[in-house]
Amino acid sequence: MRWTRFSIETTEKAEDIVSALLLDYDITNIEIEDRAAVTPLEGENYEELVPDRGRDDGKSRVIFYVEEGRDYSKLLEDIRFGLDNLRKTTDIGDGTIDISYTDEKDWRNKWKEYFHTFTVGKYTIVPSWEESDPKTDKKHILRMDPGITFGTGKHESTRMIIEELPRYIHGGEKVLDLGTGSGILSMTALREEASSVTATDIDPATEDAVAENFKRNDLDISKMNLVIGDLSKDSKVKEAVGSGYDVVCANILADIIIGMLPAIKDAIKPNGVLLTSGIIDFKQEQVKKALEENGFDVAEVNTCGEWVSIVAVFE
Repeated sequence: MRWTRFSIETTEKAEDIVSALLLDYDITNIEIEDRAAVTPLEGENYEELVPDRGRDDGKSRVIFYVEEGRDYSKLLEDIRFGLDNLRKTTDIGDGTIDISYTDEKDWRNKWKEYFHTFTVGKYTIVPSWEESDPKTDKKHILRMDPGITFGTGKHESTRMIIEELPRYIHGGEKVLDLGTGSGILSMTALREEASSVTATDIDPATEDAVAENFKRNDLDISKMNLVIGDLSKDSKVKEAVGSGYDVVCANILADIIIGMLPAIKDAIKPNGVLLTSGIIDFKQEQVKKALEENGFDVAEVNTCGEWVSIVAVFE
């Protein structure tokens, strides 16, 4: 199916009122493009998540789509009339409408052009639409598709822990995977012959994602105990997770890792290894300090781009 794409050139201040105009004509598939600064959620200060959107010039595009073949001449006439009326009371910027065309298949498949088979350490990550090299050891193949949960192995923070896990799992270890997302670190741990994995995540969508990925990789889901909830705040989660872990993975964000350290201390065994990642470089020293204050000895620090992974041993 092809779609006609309409882009209204307007301003950030007027984008809401222009969107409201479109809603008056039963147009609900509205998309807004601007460079407005991203405001963090109340009580959160995760600078590493703020995208670089370039200089905010105050301009905005309000975009909507109409199925190709539909006569949109009357609709376009009405919208232009509505925009002219808005000009009388509001600065809507140019107010011009650009028209282009797009295929629905582009939306569904275009992203596949940017995700191909790649290697992380001794592992090969293969999407479902590609075949793996028959010469590659099946044990070291992970079949992963990008999805709504984090973790394909492509991001620098995930790559570092995948590369670190074989150095700390030698067979029979009990592993805790905090913020498991897609389950890729749990799967890597099991491929390295960990005896069992307990994983946590606050997102309920993780359950389906993990089940699908374990099935795709022919891994025994019974070796994984998935707990939905926040280990640092929920006593029931803490009880379900238990203690005595040889290896703990925390590929989250620096501030969250710091906040979880008291709970991690209760879960990890003496001389257990904590693999942290998702730490932006300018927060490295904060995490190191917090680890040391909580009884961890920093064993190694690895970097990939602007991301940092800190490996620490619980004394």
